[in-house]
Amino acid sequence: MGGGGQQTESSEPANAVYTWEEVQKHCHRSDQWLVIDRKVYNITQWAKRHPGGIRVISHFAGEDATEAFVAFHLDPNFVRKFLKPLLIGELAPTEPSQDHGKNAVLVQDFQALRDRVESEGLLRARPLFFSLYLGHILLLEALALGLLWVWGTSWSITLLCSLMLATSQAQAGWLQHDYGHLSVCKKSGWNHKLHKFVIGHLKGASANWWNHRHFQHHAKPNIFRKDPDINSLHVFVLGDKQPVEYGIKKLKYMPYHHQHQYFFLIGPPLIIPVFFNIQIFRTMFSQRDWVDLAWSMSFYLRFFCCYYPFFGFFGSVALISFVRFLESHWFVWVTQMSHLPMEMDHERQQDWLTMQLSATCNIEQSTFNDWFSGHLNFQIEHHLFPTMPRHNYHLVAPLVRALCEKHGVPYQVKTLQKGMTDVVRSLKKSGDLWLDAYLHK
Repeated sequence: MGGGGQQTESSEPANAVYTWEEVQKHCHRSDQWLVIDRKVYNITQWAKRHPGGIRVISHFAGEDATEAFVAFHLDPNFVRKFLKPLLIGELAPTEPSQDHGKNAVLVQDFQALRDRVESEGLLRARPLFFSLYLGHILLLEALALGLLWVWGTSWSITLLCSLMLATSQAQAGWLQHDYGHLSVCKKSGWNHKLHKFVIGHLKGASANWWNHRHFQHHAKPNIFRKDPDINSLHVFVLGDKQPVEYGIKKLKYMPYHHQHQYFFLIGPPLIIPVFFNIQIFRTMFSQRDWVDLAWSMSFYLRFFCCYYPFFGFFGSVALISFVRFLESHWFVWVTQMSHLPMEMDHERQQDWLTMQLSATCNIEQSTFNDWFSGHLNFQIEHHLFPTMPRHNYHLVAPLVRALCEKHGVPYQVKTLQKGMTDVVRSLKKSGDLWLDAYLHK
């Protein structure tokens, strides 16, 4: 789902007609079809060159990908030009537009909502908002360095400097998220360039690594084996079904009935400074992504040039490690409180609205919550409209809530405190389910 090569994928005539049953057979790694606006495309070979990564497009093999296609692309009509060589036919006239018995009325109502969102300009960003946001990040970095120049490197000043740098890093994380979702600039190219600057030069990470990982999460949130954010590598068991499956199979990689306790030791403290850093550099080297590596190295060069005179080499390493440690706590709580307590399951081929609402919840709006979470307290609206600039989430939220009420789709809003405590409660519940299944089933 994106620009790419002009290669014909199949000898099938483009005017052929297919049933959903035929399309759904082509859902394997070596044989992948999908449907967009009733047209059938063979993406088997081309998926490897998909700009968003092979996995995110492959997650829709054998399915209708129309809603995801529209949600992820700034200009779907432009991207459709690149799909023409992959076209092998269309759905038979007798076939419904939705697969797997999806609610056609709900799908149509959500499309009507999206049309309204577009017509009211809610997908257009305000450049001043994001300019000021970038400015406050740079100001925090400048103030942190200025503290050391003026008052020296006492423990209290160093701690204050660390807190300011951690705040800058966390906020830069939310800003790179905006550029990564193409929600700031009108042209995709400018979003990509600025994304590399923010995530690379300001944070020392990789734009391509983030894109390929994060868009899988958006495409299939809380779906096992498709959402990398719930691939816990046997360290945790999540949701209601995975713990029982592990328990029945007598799998005990960890004492899962204590996971709500050891989460505090290996979850928030280690995700960014250990797990993400290892994954980022391994990905850049394995993919020979020298551009992202150069951007990442520019961050570390700048950081050590600024702080080596104060702390030396090992002191600077300790400083950035402590900053990453603080940022990691911030990142984990904000991202997990909207997803971890929600429903997790294997693939169920749901419509876009139902799939996103079952996996996401909101946190109450306030000036602090908006800033603290980078407006991801509106996680529902962000998942439904991933290219929408964050300053418009609160405007579309009442429309989304009304649509959910019409179709009986739960729309959850929590306090910040409840969102965080529910993370721990959900881990304990999953651990208890595992223990019961492990001992008694």
